[in-house]
Amino acid sequence: MDLQVLRAFRAVAEGLTVTEAAAEARITQPALSRALRRLEEEVGAELLQRVGRVLRPTPAGRVFKEYVDAALDSYDRGRRAVAEVVDPDTGLVSLAFLHTLGTWLVPGLVTGFREEYPGVRFELHQDGESGLVQHLLDATADLMITSGDPDHPLITWRRLLVEPLWLAVPTGHRLARHRRVRLAEVAEEPFILLKPGYGLRSVTEELCQEAGFAPRVAFEGEEVQTLRGLVAAGLGVSLIPSSPDTAATPRFPIHYLEITDVHGARDIGIAWLTGRTLPPAARRFIDHALRASADARDGRW
Repeated sequence: MDLQVLRAFRAVAEGLTVTEAAAEARITQPALSRALRRLEEEVGAELLQRVGRVLRPTPAGRVFKEYVDAALDSYDRGRRAVAEVVDPDTGLVSLAFLHTLGTWLVPGLVTGFREEYPGVRFELHQDGESGLVQHLLDATADLMITSGDPDHPLITWRRLLVEPLWLAVPTGHRLARHRRVRLAEVAEEPFILLKPGYGLRSVTEELCQEAGFAPRVAFEGEEVQTLRGLVAAGLGVSLIPSSPDTAATPRFPIHYLEITDVHGARDIGIAWLTGRTLPPAARRFIDHALRASADARDGRW
């Protein structure tokens, strides 16, 4: 059993033909077929079975593939880490971040970082709050940019900025001509929220509770753009981040109101596994993000 055979087994289990997998491995098809049979002998079970003209994993093959994936991923991460230790100006930063930060904050941070380190590549993952934490715990991401301290014993978090939240109402709403509003004034209104598990959902519920009511949920979505569309359609109100892309949505006839009775804002920060030795490129990106946030507080971002 060697890595080449394990990679070929994974490729066939994921849908490639033996001929295609052999071409990827740069060996002959008969040689790969013999290697796969030897692999089955070593494991002690049939891993692949023919279905029509292709091979499909057996139940034993599906179980074995999970461990093959983990072994190959671990090996690849090890090679990557070694390469980055040898040359920290290259390598890969695996970064997970909130959907809402993909239109303004993350592109700016990545662009600024690559101006200084053009040889570094990025692997980007978008997800909700719980998904981001899992990316760190599963080691599928080196870093995450998220709202609020996840308060997890294995995770270190540092604040980058405080992002204001505004009350979004349709342009025909009774409050649309106002600039400021008490959140309590919409206590009886239908609310449009992200689904449970997203940080903005938790922040909205906490702010409403602070204002003396529980939001009456009319619709739930997975993207802030969806919330904006539903608000524009007159289906309810929503608390939405006032990031720069807020003003870049002319197709959504929405009015944004400053909230006065509660502190409408959320913390945005960067986090990583406390006990993990990060690759140099990821460590440098943390330093870059913290410097950029300090510049922003000084009005230079």
